[in-house]
Amino acid sequence: MQRRFRGPPTAVIVLVAAVIQVMGTLFAAARQPDHRPLDLLAFVLLLLGPAALSLRRRAPLAMLPVAALATGAYLALGYPWGPVVLSFALALILTAAAGKRALAWTVAGIGAVALGIGSVGSGDETALVRGFAGTSWLAILVLLGEGLRLRGERVAERHRQRETAEQAARDEYRLALARDIHDVVAHSLSLINVRASVALHLGEKDPAQFRPALETIKAASKESLAEVRQLLGVLREDAPFQPPRQPSLARVPELVDNARRAGLDVRLAADPSGQGIPDTIQEAAYRIVQEALTNVVRHSGARTAAV
Repeated sequence: MQRRFRGPPTAVIVLVAAVIQVMGTLFAAARQPDHRPLDLLAFVLLLLGPAALSLRRRAPLAMLPVAALATGAYLALGYPWGPVVLSFALALILTAAAGKRALAWTVAGIGAVALGIGSVGSGDETALVRGFAGTSWLAILVLLGEGLRLRGERVAERHRQRETAEQAARDEYRLALARDIHDVVAHSLSLINVRASVALHLGEKDPAQFRPALETIKAASKESLAEVRQLLGVLREDAPFQPPRQPSLARVPELVDNARRAGLDVRLAADPSGQGIPDTIQEAAYRIVQEALTNVVRHSGARTAAV
């Protein structure tokens, strides 16, 4: 979505413009006795321009024409010069910044034509210079609004790209968690199944096998349930992922012990310290060993294994 220039609060803009226009014009009028004295209509026009700025959000297309008419009427009636053009300048900038380019350039063009006609009609050489300067300022004001609009669009685009990257990272993270759920559940349930089968098969002949089998089942189910709850909480986005221990080479001996409790004679010939090995590689190695031991316990029928 295209972002529009927001700027300061509208009430602040209106209040500041009104104070500057009225107070500045009062001071300027004291030094211009040859102009028409300020009367009620002059103050109405001085306040109408700032009041038009309040339409910047509710009726942005009406803001600039009203401000332009108020300013033009004030000057056409011969009232003293002063900061009366402030509200018109602000309306021109805000209109261009809001993306109403056609309106902004049209009003600026009309203003430039009016300045040109007035300068030529006066027959004063300095009036021509002032008219050219005024036309240049109209173009500068529109370009300033365009710059504000482009800046807002760039900020919005960077924000959108950042949100897209964050969403992609969250999706990838949840997919990784889903794979972890498969690994955890498969390993733990395989261990529970093997120990339960051992207990059922040897329970009547050797009751002593019951307790170790039940202890293994309890430990495996407790650990897997805790990890599955945590992973599912992250997938629902209602819980942070804070595993008590990150899968690593240091945890491989735990996998070996679990397999041994399942009745598999496992020999470990590796350095589980993992020093100097990146965490991602350690986690991958852990999952590979976990899946391999699970497959040996479930499918191979072997009595021994080596890691």
